[in-house]
Amino acid sequence: MRNVWLCVNLKLKTDNRVYLLAAVLTVLLVSKSTRANGDFQLWNTATASLDLNKDWTATVEEQVKLGNGASHFYYHHTDLGFVYGGLADWIDLGLNFKEVFLEEDDGHWSRENRPHVNITVKGPVGPFDVSDKSRFEYRDRENQEDLWRYVNRLKVKLPFELTEFKIRPYVADMIFLNMEGRSFEKNRIYAGASFKLSKALESEIYYFWQLGRFDGQWEDINVLGFQLNISF
Repeated sequence: MRNVWLCVNLKLKTDNRVYLLAAVLTVLLVSKSTRANGDFQLWNTATASLDLNKDWTATVEEQVKLGNGASHFYYHHTDLGFVYGGLADWIDLGLNFKEVFLEEDDGHWSRENRPHVNITVKGPVGPFDVSDKSRFEYRDRENQEDLWRYVNRLKVKLPFELTEFKIRPYVADMIFLNMEGRSFEKNRIYAGASFKLSKALESEIYYFWQLGRFDGQWEDINVLGFQLNISF
Protein backbone atom coordinates (compact mmCIF):
# COMPACT_ATOMS: atom_id res chain seq x y z
CA MET A 1 0.00 0.00 0.00
CA ARG A 2 2.87 2.36 0.81
CA ASN A 3 4.49 1.77 -2.59
CA VAL A 4 1.18 2.48 -4.32
CA TRP A 5 0.82 5.75 -2.39
CA LEU A 6 4.39 6.78 -3.27
CA CYS A 7 3.83 6.08 -6.96
CA VAL A 8 0.53 7.99 -7.04
CA ASN A 9 2.04 10.89 -5.13
CA LEU A 10 5.02 10.99 -7.50
CA LYS A 11 2.71 10.93 -10.50
CA LEU A 12 0.62 13.85 -9.23
CA LYS A 13 3.68 15.97 -8.42
CA THR A 14 5.44 15.04 -11.66
CA ASP A 15 2.36 15.78 -13.80
CA ASN A 16 2.34 19.37 -12.55
CA ARG A 17 6.05 19.84 -13.22
CA VAL A 18 5.77 18.28 -16.70
CA TYR A 19 3.13 20.82 -17.64
CA LEU A 20 5.22 23.64 -16.15
CA LEU A 21 8.31 22.45 -18.03
CA ALA A 22 6.36 22.40 -21.31
CA ALA A 23 5.17 25.95 -20.71
CA VAL A 24 8.67 27.19 -19.82
CA LEU A 25 10.15 25.54 -22.94
CA THR A 26 7.55 27.26 -25.11
CA VAL A 27 8.37 30.65 -23.60
CA LEU A 28 12.10 29.93 -23.91
CA LEU A 29 11.93 29.02 -27.60
CA VAL A 30 9.96 32.17 -28.35
CA SER A 31 12.17 34.46 -26.27
CA LYS A 32 15.45 33.01 -27.58
CA SER A 33 14.48 34.09 -31.09
CA THR A 34 14.86 37.71 -29.89
CA ARG A 35 17.89 37.41 -27.58
CA ALA A 36 21.21 35.54 -27.66
CA ASN A 37 23.61 37.38 -25.35
CA GLY A 38 25.30 34.42 -23.63
CA ASP A 39 28.52 32.60 -24.34
CA PHE A 40 28.22 29.61 -26.68
CA GLN A 41 29.89 26.46 -25.35
CA LEU A 42 30.51 22.91 -26.54
CA TRP A 43 30.39 20.03 -24.03
CA ASN A 44 31.57 16.50 -24.83
CA THR A 45 30.84 13.55 -22.52
CA ALA A 46 31.66 9.85 -22.59
CA THR A 47 30.20 7.36 -20.10
CA ALA A 48 30.67 3.65 -19.55
CA SER A 49 28.64 1.30 -17.34
CA LEU A 50 29.26 -2.27 -16.25
CA ASP A 51 26.64 -4.51 -14.65
CA LEU A 52 28.32 -6.15 -11.66
CA ASN A 53 25.24 -8.25 -10.86
CA LYS A 54 21.45 -7.89 -11.12
CA ASP A 55 21.40 -5.06 -8.54
CA TRP A 56 24.71 -3.19 -8.86
CA THR A 57 26.21 -1.21 -11.75
CA ALA A 58 29.60 0.53 -11.89
CA THR A 59 29.87 3.74 -13.91
CA VAL A 60 32.58 6.12 -15.11
CA GLU A 61 32.14 9.45 -16.88
CA GLU A 62 34.58 11.82 -18.58
CA GLN A 63 33.55 15.31 -19.65
CA VAL A 64 35.34 18.26 -21.27
CA LYS A 65 33.95 21.75 -21.86
CA LEU A 66 34.94 24.35 -24.43
CA GLY A 67 33.91 27.94 -23.77
CA ASN A 68 34.47 31.38 -25.28
CA GLY A 69 32.56 30.53 -28.44
CA ALA A 70 33.53 26.83 -28.15
CA SER A 71 37.17 27.76 -28.81
CA HIS A 72 38.82 27.45 -25.39
CA PHE A 73 39.26 24.34 -23.23
CA TYR A 74 38.52 25.30 -19.63
CA TYR A 75 36.99 22.32 -17.79
CA HIS A 76 37.43 18.57 -17.30
CA HIS A 77 35.98 16.06 -14.86
CA THR A 78 36.12 12.36 -14.10
CA ASP A 79 33.18 10.84 -12.22
CA LEU A 80 33.28 7.31 -10.75
CA GLY A 81 30.25 5.71 -9.15
CA PHE A 82 28.10 2.73 -8.21
CA VAL A 83 24.33 2.47 -8.73
CA TYR A 84 22.07 0.19 -6.70
CA GLY A 85 18.75 -0.74 -8.28
CA GLY A 86 17.67 -3.58 -6.02
CA LEU A 87 15.10 -1.71 -3.93
CA ALA A 88 12.42 -1.41 -6.63
CA ASP A 89 12.04 -0.93 -10.37
CA TRP A 90 11.13 2.74 -9.89
CA ILE A 91 14.13 3.90 -7.83
CA ASP A 92 17.93 3.90 -8.18
CA LEU A 93 20.49 4.89 -5.54
CA GLY A 94 23.95 6.09 -6.52
CA LEU A 95 27.19 6.90 -4.72
CA ASN A 96 29.81 8.82 -6.74
CA PHE A 97 33.10 10.66 -6.51
CA LYS A 98 33.86 13.38 -9.06
CA GLU A 99 37.20 15.13 -9.58
CA VAL A 100 36.91 18.48 -11.36
CA PHE A 101 39.62 20.61 -12.95
CA LEU A 102 38.60 24.18 -13.81
CA GLU A 103 40.60 27.03 -15.33
CA GLU A 104 40.22 30.23 -13.31
CA ASP A 105 40.06 33.75 -14.75
CA ASP A 106 43.80 34.24 -14.13
CA GLY A 107 44.68 31.10 -16.12
CA HIS A 108 45.43 28.97 -13.06
CA TRP A 109 43.82 25.51 -12.95
CA SER A 110 42.09 24.60 -9.70
CA ARG A 111 40.91 21.20 -8.50
CA GLU A 112 37.66 20.29 -6.78
CA ASN A 113 36.75 17.00 -5.12
CA ARG A 114 33.02 16.39 -5.29
CA PRO A 115 31.52 13.29 -3.61
CA HIS A 116 27.80 13.04 -4.25
CA VAL A 117 24.78 10.86 -3.50
CA ASN A 118 22.04 10.40 -6.09
CA ILE A 119 18.41 9.29 -5.76
CA THR A 120 16.54 8.73 -9.03
CA VAL A 121 12.81 8.06 -9.13
CA LYS A 122 11.61 6.88 -12.52
CA GLY A 123 8.64 5.39 -14.32
CA PRO A 124 5.86 6.03 -16.82
CA VAL A 125 3.58 9.03 -16.41
CA GLY A 126 0.82 8.58 -18.97
CA PRO A 127 2.56 8.00 -22.31
CA PHE A 128 5.83 9.60 -21.15
CA ASP A 129 8.91 8.05 -19.50
CA VAL A 130 9.84 10.35 -16.62
CA SER A 131 12.82 10.40 -14.27
CA ASP A 132 13.46 12.76 -11.37
CA LYS A 133 17.04 12.73 -10.07
CA SER A 134 18.09 14.37 -6.79
CA ARG A 135 21.78 14.86 -6.13
CA PHE A 136 23.39 15.93 -2.85
CA GLU A 137 27.03 16.90 -3.37
CA TYR A 138 29.84 18.20 -1.20
CA ARG A 139 32.11 20.61 -3.06
CA ASP A 140 35.64 20.45 -1.62
CA ARG A 141 37.11 23.42 -3.49
CA GLU A 142 40.79 24.31 -3.67
CA ASN A 143 40.58 28.11 -3.74
CA GLN A 144 37.12 28.79 -2.35
CA GLU A 145 34.99 27.93 0.63
CA ASP A 146 33.62 24.39 0.69
CA LEU A 147 29.86 23.99 0.45
CA TRP A 148 26.95 21.58 0.06
CA ARG A 149 24.78 21.79 -3.05
CA TYR A 150 21.50 20.20 -4.10
CA VAL A 151 20.79 19.48 -7.77
CA ASN A 152 17.52 18.23 -9.22
CA ARG A 153 16.90 17.12 -12.80
CA LEU A 154 13.50 16.28 -14.22
CA LYS A 155 13.72 14.49 -17.57
CA VAL A 156 10.74 13.64 -19.78
CA LYS A 157 11.17 11.31 -22.77
CA LEU A 158 8.58 11.73 -25.49
CA PRO A 159 6.43 8.66 -26.29
CA PHE A 160 7.79 7.77 -29.74
CA GLU A 161 10.95 6.66 -31.56
CA LEU A 162 12.12 7.71 -35.02
CA THR A 163 13.97 5.72 -37.70
CA GLU A 164 15.85 2.47 -37.24
CA PHE A 165 18.25 4.25 -34.86
CA LYS A 166 15.40 4.61 -32.32
CA ILE A 167 15.78 8.38 -31.98
CA ARG A 168 13.98 9.39 -28.75
CA PRO A 169 13.45 13.13 -28.14
CA TYR A 170 13.35 14.46 -24.59
CA VAL A 171 13.10 17.67 -22.59
CA ALA A 172 14.56 18.34 -19.15
CA ASP A 173 14.86 20.94 -16.43
CA MET A 174 17.79 21.09 -14.00
CA ILE A 175 18.10 23.34 -10.94
CA PHE A 176 21.08 24.00 -8.63
CA LEU A 177 20.63 25.18 -5.04
CA ASN A 178 23.36 26.29 -2.62
CA MET A 179 22.48 24.50 0.62
CA GLU A 180 24.82 26.65 2.71
CA GLY A 181 23.28 29.97 1.76
CA ARG A 182 19.90 28.42 0.88
CA SER A 183 20.04 30.27 -2.42
CA PHE A 184 19.28 29.51 -6.05
CA GLU A 185 22.44 29.15 -8.18
CA LYS A 186 21.34 28.31 -11.70
CA ASN A 187 18.78 26.63 -13.92
CA ARG A 188 19.14 24.71 -17.16
CA ILE A 189 16.41 23.95 -19.69
CA TYR A 190 17.21 21.12 -22.11
CA ALA A 191 15.94 19.81 -25.41
CA GLY A 192 17.65 16.76 -26.89
CA ALA A 193 17.43 13.29 -28.32
CA SER A 194 19.04 9.91 -27.71
CA PHE A 195 19.62 7.29 -30.40
CA LYS A 196 20.93 3.75 -30.57
CA LEU A 197 24.08 3.00 -32.54
CA SER A 198 24.21 -0.64 -31.44
CA LYS A 199 22.96 -2.83 -28.60
CA ALA A 200 25.70 -1.58 -26.28
CA LEU A 201 26.25 1.90 -27.72
CA GLU A 202 23.93 4.88 -27.34
CA SER A 203 24.51 8.53 -28.18
CA GLU A 204 22.84 11.80 -27.27
CA ILE A 205 22.79 15.28 -28.70
CA TYR A 206 21.27 18.13 -26.72
CA TYR A 207 21.01 21.87 -26.38
CA PHE A 208 20.41 23.78 -23.17
CA TRP A 209 20.11 27.35 -22.04
CA GLN A 210 21.47 28.12 -18.58
CA LEU A 211 20.77 31.12 -16.39
CA GLY A 212 23.03 31.40 -13.36
CA ARG A 213 24.27 33.81 -10.72
CA PHE A 214 28.03 34.38 -10.59
CA ASP A 215 29.66 36.97 -8.29
CA GLY A 216 26.26 38.54 -7.67
CA GLN A 217 25.41 38.95 -11.35
CA TRP A 218 23.10 36.93 -13.59
CA GLU A 219 24.70 35.40 -16.67
CA ASP A 220 23.43 32.99 -19.30
CA ILE A 221 25.15 30.53 -21.61
CA ASN A 222 24.06 28.43 -24.56
CA VAL A 223 25.45 24.91 -24.74
CA LEU A 224 25.50 22.28 -27.46
CA GLY A 225 26.35 18.88 -26.03
CA PHE A 226 27.28 15.44 -27.32
CA GLN A 227 27.33 12.29 -25.21
CA LEU A 228 28.39 8.71 -25.92
CA ASN A 229 27.20 5.93 -23.60
CA ILE A 230 28.77 2.45 -23.62
CA SER A 231 27.33 -0.43 -21.59
CA PHE A 232 29.03 -3.76 -20.88
